[in-house]
Amino acid sequence: MDKLSIGRMAELNHTSVQTLRYYDKLGLLKPEYVEESTGYRYYAIKQCARLDMINYMKYLGMSLDNIKAWFDTEDVESIPEMLRQQAVLIERKMKELDQMKKAVHVSIKNYDTYMNAPGDGHIVLQRVPARKIYCYDSKVNIYENTLETYEYILRELRAQAIVNHLPMAYFCNVGSIIRQEAIERGQFVSTEVFLFVDPDFEMQAGVEIIPEYDYLSIYCDSFFHEREYAGKLFDYVQEHGYEVIGDYICEVVVELPIFHHDERNMFMKLQVPIKRD
Repeated sequence: MDKLSIGRMAELNHTSVQTLRYYDKLGLLKPEYVEESTGYRYYAIKQCARLDMINYMKYLGMSLDNIKAWFDTEDVESIPEMLRQQAVLIERKMKELDQMKKAVHVSIKNYDTYMNAPGDGHIVLQRVPARKIYCYDSKVNIYENTLETYEYILRELRAQAIVNHLPMAYFCNVGSIIRQEAIERGQFVSTEVFLFVDPDFEMQAGVEIIPEYDYLSIYCDSFFHEREYAGKLFDYVQEHGYEVIGDYICEVVVELPIFHHDERNMFMKLQVPIKRD
């Protein structure tokens, strides 16, 4: 036999010695010959065919365990069905990657908003297009409880999102709502939290559309300051003769990777839809 050292085998196949040792350990590709006195591994050039097949199957996304199972059974007839299953898995991964891509672009947009937001306490009037949300009613008023309670409510929202098969990429963009009826009664009550979802996300229980309106908005950099800043927003509405025509929205624009006392550090956009009386 024209013996190839493990280093030479690795070099010929553009792989690493560590990879070949791992394949040997798994029983995927064992050396043709092992020298007893030294433990040196030697391969035959013909074994490159098996290594080529391993690399091809890995390229198709197969796990090493599945590849070994194929090699062990030598059941050629099972290969088409396994490939069909792999095609389904790849399609699922592509959808997940597409959601990740969308989430990244949303995050970029939101951080740009954060970097270019108006100064502290400055109120702006903006036309905001329609948005689709998945909403969950916790039955607990966020504003009568602590940040810890808010965290538990977010856990419930996440659990509901999982049950309803919402991509976790949506969880980067959350918010809370005060319904128009509560505003008209002068009640600062919010029991509902939500996730923004894609415009083409199917309508189902919990999914609703926030209509396109002109919104008065103010930015807030702390969970503990929201009520104060929302008060400024509603005072502005009254002072300028506006009418509230929809729900108050607190949108978490970004969560900053800065943790004081391990607390969530949120930059929020408080917004209320209006028209002139």
